[in-house]
Amino acid sequence: MSRCTTASRDFDEPLAGTAATARTWLLLEQPGPWGAKALTSSHLDPTLGRALETAAEGTGIRIALIRRPGRHADSGTPAERQVYAAHTTPGNAWLHGATTHTPEQLLDLDFTALGTGDPHTFDTVLRGRPHRGDPLALVCTNGKRDRCCALLGRPLAAELATSGVEGAWEVTHLGGHRFSPTLLVLPYGYAYGRAAAHSVKEILQGVREGRIVTDGCRGGSAWERPGQAAELAVRTATGEHAADAFQVLRTQGTAPRWEVTVGHTDGRVWRVVVAQGASLPPRPESCGSALGSPARMDVVAVRELPRTPVPIAC
Repeated sequence: MSRCTTASRDFDEPLAGTAATARTWLLLEQPGPWGAKALTSSHLDPTLGRALETAAEGTGIRIALIRRPGRHADSGTPAERQVYAAHTTPGNAWLHGATTHTPEQLLDLDFTALGTGDPHTFDTVLRGRPHRGDPLALVCTNGKRDRCCALLGRPLAAELATSGVEGAWEVTHLGGHRFSPTLLVLPYGYAYGRAAAHSVKEILQGVREGRIVTDGCRGGSAWERPGQAAELAVRTATGEHAADAFQVLRTQGTAPRWEVTVGHTDGRVWRVVVAQGASLPPRPESCGSALGSPARMDVVAVRELPRTPVPIAC
């Protein structure tokens, strides 16, 4: 039976500029089954789920549920849950972890501060600490959102876990079902599509070394989609892999065309023209949906700008 991933792969749909946007990710462990809208359709108290959604609105925070790979039977309310917060802006990327017996504590966080990259309330409310273990490899496995995420994501998550990837978790939703298996790597917040276990291990090794692997990359979640495509294009053009090397300084224009300014920490600057196109021929954006033409981010031009000379004092 045809799947949305089959059509996307067969038509070689580009991955760049398709990552979910979030400056900060807030992850809460929730065992058991997940519904399509997991925060309010899982074994998490739906009242708490709705309150968390409301608290995160407009803050740059994306909340997701996580669980360890394996069987998803829920034996009851977990005595202790893992919680992570990760900020993804280059130059201030961090990942903190904590545990809690009462997930309602998350409502005491300062969501505005957390969204701007301040972990203070995460650390004080939840007794959080900087994460010292392996990077997190979050694989979308929520079959209630799209069956491809279950059919392709769960085997990948299981393979990672059984092969010793300690940071492997299943996650509720990363967007882009047709690119399954989809993956988010923290702390840097780069997303990947059509992932395989061997490539994930290369990606994680890169993160340990402070490098970003661009093969299969959908973009960094710190940026809006034109910025994601532009930054990846500059990485490819320059061969620069350092995680904190680039910032998206400015995005001008509106759909279907933007001029994105990308800066390097060494002072170099590029102007990148990104155009929004339609993926043709028509294909389903997710399993069971009608045929459509998903938006794609096409990089039209990459130009390094001349450096402004520094005036010499007389």
